[in-house]
Amino acid sequence: MATSLSSHISLQTSESKISDFPDWYSPETGIYSSKHPSISLPTDPFLDIVSFVFSHKHDGVTALIDSSSGYSIPYSKLLPLIQSMASGLHHLGVSQGDVVLLLLPNSSHFPIIFFSVLYLGAIVSAMNPLSSTFEIKKQVSDCSVRFAFTSLEKIDQLNNLGVHAIGVPQNIDFDSENIGFSPFHELNGGRFGKAPRPVIRQQDTAVIMYSSGTTGVSKGVVLTHGNLIATVELFVKFEASQYEYSSSKNVYLAVVPMFHIYGLSLFVVGLLSLGSTIVLMRRFDGNEAVKLIDYYGVTHFPLVPPILTTLVMTAKGATNTENSFKSLKQVSCGAAPTSRKIIEDFFQVLPHVDFIQGYGMTETSAVGTRGFNTQKCHKYCSIGLLAPNMQAKVMDWNSGSPLPPEYYGELWLKGPAIMQRYLNNDVATKMAIDKDGWLRTGDIVCFDEDGYLYVSDRLKEIIKYNGYQIAPADLEAILISHPHILDAAVIGEMDEVYGEIPVAFVVTRHGSTLNQEDVMGFVAMQVAPYKKIRKVVFTKSIPKSATGKILRRELKKLLSSSCRL
Repeated sequence: MATSLSSHISLQTSESKISDFPDWYSPETGIYSSKHPSISLPTDPFLDIVSFVFSHKHDGVTALIDSSSGYSIPYSKLLPLIQSMASGLHHLGVSQGDVVLLLLPNSSHFPIIFFSVLYLGAIVSAMNPLSSTFEIKKQVSDCSVRFAFTSLEKIDQLNNLGVHAIGVPQNIDFDSENIGFSPFHELNGGRFGKAPRPVIRQQDTAVIMYSSGTTGVSKGVVLTHGNLIATVELFVKFEASQYEYSSSKNVYLAVVPMFHIYGLSLFVVGLLSLGSTIVLMRRFDGNEAVKLIDYYGVTHFPLVPPILTTLVMTAKGATNTENSFKSLKQVSCGAAPTSRKIIEDFFQVLPHVDFIQGYGMTETSAVGTRGFNTQKCHKYCSIGLLAPNMQAKVMDWNSGSPLPPEYYGELWLKGPAIMQRYLNNDVATKMAIDKDGWLRTGDIVCFDEDGYLYVSDRLKEIIKYNGYQIAPADLEAILISHPHILDAAVIGEMDEVYGEIPVAFVVTRHGSTLNQEDVMGFVAMQVAPYKKIRKVVFTKSIPKSATGKILRRELKKLLSSSCRL
């Protein structure tokens, strides 16, 4: 059943005439078109993302700054460093089609390694460096990873999986005496001559990023060079074109992880084509972020809701707010919806800073919607307008019929940024993308009368904890592997600090003495820290539909009622 957006705007009545609909919506097809003019994307089929990014002319000076050491890389040295690394990788044996795993936190090395791999026609698969042994083994096997860049402590673990692993230092320091980093320095030493460039097509695979999609366990999202080119043009470059100030004068604080599509699209790919400066933080600290904003003159701060909350709290507690944040022009928030209360608090402490939200998925190469405020129109609670060249539908999740503006339904997207497929999973691909190329996002949205989107409750079976996406199915598979657990289900519970926390509903065998600590400890040993179960509810059964689908909404009701007792 369709739900109207009556809390935001007036309803369209059933008697509304076709002429009443805006020109960006077609009542005949149910298709929403972008209000922005279309952008001409490169038509050369033999264009790769490396050539595309570095073909852009700009007057940017400093590309990357490591916040912990102060070491910086100028734009004049960026491409030569990439070419040198590519030569080293070619000498090592990396060739077109090979998959190279980047198991790394944010660092100045990440973009250089990323582009050097793609320079050779090889494929990058990125992963959270906090991932467990089980998770790493699964992704290595799924992607057929041959080489990896990681921390020294992970090298033996990857070597045991048959992967040639190379240790990467935390900071750019070519004079490091740590012998463990010698193989890395040899690769980038410029001793191997220029690597030959293979023929790379826009349709060739560039990266494999992992996502839970709309349902189920995490899956490998196959993105092409053409997808990444669309990311640059339709997201990063287009957004920069909407503002009067020069992109090469912008300074971005990079806290969002580069191994996530949000961070990858901005800090690894898009912004380097514009000449902007990127200040890198390995891990977020509110007080340290304020110092960096002031010291480096940070103008833009992309983040996720939990970091926004911390930023607001830090700004509230600052004793010298008059001299802090002066350089900051815009804060942008993504990865999860932001509460109205946090936005109101943000403007109380930072009234001079613009605030926007955006929407994108791994499956859409981070392209979707983006906020844009003017003096006449500022909709801070919206996730923005549909990106150029993108189309959308809002579908009634019961009838499957398209819905007009001012009604909530499931968002479907179509355009040049949509993924190629899920890796080794034709069934999941067909479930996600229909025969006409429409991606079912699983998110519940509504277009208002001005074309701005608002997000409501999600159909997706995912949990968004501290900006990370967690697939309940992954945690459920681990829980059920415990010999004392008969059945299990995982849902998200709202949390003011982290967004959502994973809560496990567990059915134990008769006579079991398992307690909450036992269950949480069992899972914690097998997953990354952000995926840990934070609460356990013991129950006699898991509510399921006739087809065996877990009824998570019933579990949410049960959790809500237990909290009120």
